[in-house]
Amino acid sequence: MRKSTHTAEYECVTKKLVQMRTAAGLTQQQMADMLQREQSFVWRIEHGERRVDILEFYWICNALGFDAKSVYNELADSFEKTESMPLAAQK
Repeated sequence: MRKSTHTAEYECVTKKLVQMRTAAGLTQQQMADMLQREQSFVWRIEHGERRVDILEFYWICNALGFDAKSVYNELADSFEKTESMPLAAQK
């Protein structure tokens, strides 16, 4: 399994995080302030230069007013449609 921010699956994640932030009407700086992080933290995530771990994903979803479980389920559904998953993980 490749650990990279440059996969089709991770592109789905970054697009979703940007979509959620913009839907909340927040700038990267405002989101960073909510997370008590620097703006570059948000920028690196959104541009695929930094991976988000599961706790950060949860905190980001909560800060933006989204249910982390629902967002994950939506992303998992989109992952099943990508071609970069290892064959053993595909159904």
